[in-house]
Amino acid sequence: MEHLVLGVLKNSVLITGLVIMMMIMIEYVNIYSKGAWFSRLKGNPAMQVIVASLLGLVPGCIGGFATVSLYTHGIISFGAIVAMMISSSGDEAFVMLAMMPATALLLFAILFAIAIVTGILTDKAFKKTGLAGNKCDLAFEVHKNETLPSPFRKKSYAVLKNISAKRLLILLFMAFFSVAVFSGLIGHDHAAASAPDGHLHMDILGERWINVIFAALCCIVLLFTLTADEHFVEEHLWHHIISKHMMPVFLWTFGALFAVQAGLAYFNADEIISDNIALVLLLAVLIGMIPESGPHMVFIGLFSAGAIPLSILLANSIVQDGHSTLPLLAHNKKDFITAKLINMAVGLVVGGTMLFFGM
Repeated sequence: MEHLVLGVLKNSVLITGLVIMMMIMIEYVNIYSKGAWFSRLKGNPAMQVIVASLLGLVPGCIGGFATVSLYTHGIISFGAIVAMMISSSGDEAFVMLAMMPATALLLFAILFAIAIVTGILTDKAFKKTGLAGNKCDLAFEVHKNETLPSPFRKKSYAVLKNISAKRLLILLFMAFFSVAVFSGLIGHDHAAASAPDGHLHMDILGERWINVIFAALCCIVLLFTLTADEHFVEEHLWHHIISKHMMPVFLWTFGALFAVQAGLAYFNADEIISDNIALVLLLAVLIGMIPESGPHMVFIGLFSAGAIPLSILLANSIVQDGHSTLPLLAHNKKDFITAKLINMAVGLVVGGTMLFFGM
């Protein structure tokens, strides 16, 4: 139990830190462009869905975290979030690229197409029924004459002469997080994908370069935070992000991961899968509902061993999105459940259709 709690705690800190970093980065981009980048995106629903689908294709969770951050600030639509969740395969994308690159690229292309169609249809359906997906009151604000100081100019660091307690706390958090990620003190626990016969063992997701990328992003954010004016730190970083998002994201992430990991200790998908292919499809979709990277690895192993067809793997990939949507659970539980149910329906329809035609 102690090992379980420690592992969940590390993953929760990592996810929370990455979500907060992505939110802060988006704030900086918005101020730097004076709101122009996101305002163009906000006025184009189809482009929102396409961009979200592309972000979902990024292996791992960081593209998903960025998409959820855009959604929580009212920049993209609910259909865009649904699209990202469909196109995303979480950390399992790394496994598929390593084990079966050609099939993985084909799968990603299919997921991308399904994501765009589903996202656009979802937006149209919600618009007709009046079921708005996002009622966020945390929209981005760009105040008059607000700009970002250059971190490459010495005078920009004059703000540190009388550093505020809030800026200091944010900087300490960023410094600790970047060092912890770079050193491997915290990081994803990635399960190995193993075939049913037990001969396939892979651990390709612990590669150091992933942590290096995360740490580099943290350092970039830290550099800009060192030179940002006090108004930006107070209003945009502390008030809009830290005080409103950090604790809910951490608590919901920890609770969800603990419940999943504790449940998986008593649940073995390999033992339940039988010769009934319809049951396997249903299991693939139901297991895909789990907001965690790891349980879905069994279907990659089964497919690579020739035990299940592409339709089963695709159905699981449509529904599952790794850790990407845990921040959405913290932000809006109704939207999280609704999006997951839409993905589940799409997974069943697409997987069942392909299975019917022998694929």
